[in-house]
Amino acid sequence: MEIRFEEAKQLKEKPDQKNLGFGKYMTDYMFVMDWTVKDGWKDARITPYAPLSLDPACVTLHYAQETFEGMKAYRTKEGKIQLFRPQMNAERMIRSNERLCMPAFPVDMFVQAVKELVKVEREWVPSEEGTSLYIRPFMFATENALGVHMATSYKFMVICCPVGAYYAEGINPVKILVENELVRAVLGGTGFTKCGGNYAGSILGQVKAEKMGCAQALWLDGVHRKYVEEVGTMNIMFKIDGEIYTAPIEGTVLAGVTRDSILHILKDWGYKIHETHLAIDDLMKAGHDGSLEEAFGTGTAAVISPVGELVYQDDAVKVNDFKIGKLTQKLYDYLTGIQWGNVEDKYGWTMDIDS
Repeated sequence: MEIRFEEAKQLKEKPDQKNLGFGKYMTDYMFVMDWTVKDGWKDARITPYAPLSLDPACVTLHYAQETFEGMKAYRTKEGKIQLFRPQMNAERMIRSNERLCMPAFPVDMFVQAVKELVKVEREWVPSEEGTSLYIRPFMFATENALGVHMATSYKFMVICCPVGAYYAEGINPVKILVENELVRAVLGGTGFTKCGGNYAGSILGQVKAEKMGCAQALWLDGVHRKYVEEVGTMNIMFKIDGEIYTAPIEGTVLAGVTRDSILHILKDWGYKIHETHLAIDDLMKAGHDGSLEEAFGTGTAAVISPVGELVYQDDAVKVNDFKIGKLTQKLYDYLTGIQWGNVEDKYGWTMDIDS
């Protein structure tokens, strides 16, 4: 794939690495490529970051035919910049696109687009401890016509922003509200995809959680409202009597890259893994009798977010006395160690952007 480069007339001033927040400062450039029924994928380019011009009848504005991914680039102590399992993000986007009747963006082109953009933006990859360059590939329909149908044209783009911690709490435990009225996903729906509609539909649960002093909402299954699925924008895992429990990937839960990585590590460490339907009543019971030893969310943005308390209806349980668990801390240190190049990557998960 040949990528055309358009140089910016003026570059932006880079923000203070100690106060990055999350998603606030966009870099100088973006990757763009177009697809049409007639020509397929064409005109790959890296251009100066700028607003988009959309027709008011653009089908995405009316029918939400769009998907996205989230990934990061990390700067090692030696100054090398590396990605983490970008092929998995590419493969997941293909699955999301298939469900939403959108054209596949090939894995090799996806990885090349991300690598080339990060190369151009290498000075934006921060070096402060705990920071990284967040990368947002996304795709949306660009056809201008009202009426629900598979569009005839699409745009694939990648933008970047240097980031610090996703949650203000950082790696400190958070309080979680178990949402038992609203639902996030059902079998046969789009719960396994990374599309904006899933997130828009979850905002009300998030607002409800925040009103009750919680950081996130834990979603139950959409049929029985009984089994634990995801928390906010993350997968979630529980350590009960020394064993690990997490929801299965069956069509309602996102197949998280961090989730998959953590499960690989846990299996190597000898933990018994249960990818199963865990009833919320059983989880709360485990919290009360002390067998619930640790709980944590997993995702690209926060990596690992320990859970310190679960609130369900009129009940609440503290997890590990609202302190980060030993296993949670060990997993965070080990996985981020691989990502930042401080721990040997025996899995071959990292990719040097210059390789």
